[in-house]
Amino acid sequence: MLLLTRLNGTDVWLNPYLMEAVEGTPDTVVTLNNGHKYVVRQTPEELEQLVKSYFRETGLCRRSEGEKDCPDRCGSCGP
Repeated sequence: MLLLTRLNGTDVWLNPYLMEAVEGTPDTVVTLNNGHKYVVRQTPEELEQLVKSYFRETGLCRRSEGEKDCPDRCGSCGP
């Protein structure tokens, strides 16, 4: 789970596997696959790094920070 901060300062835990879209409008809106939307303080770029770190920490992706290519070709950690 990812710990994010809503605009009002409260914490919200979101499951990265349920994230369908992230938009910067200029506030960051996270849309889950069930249609629920969350407006958070983190930027889309910060969310990208959080999700990549989550996948590495949980073992879904074994690519380390300095590696160019993903050894698992998981598609979750980016190109």
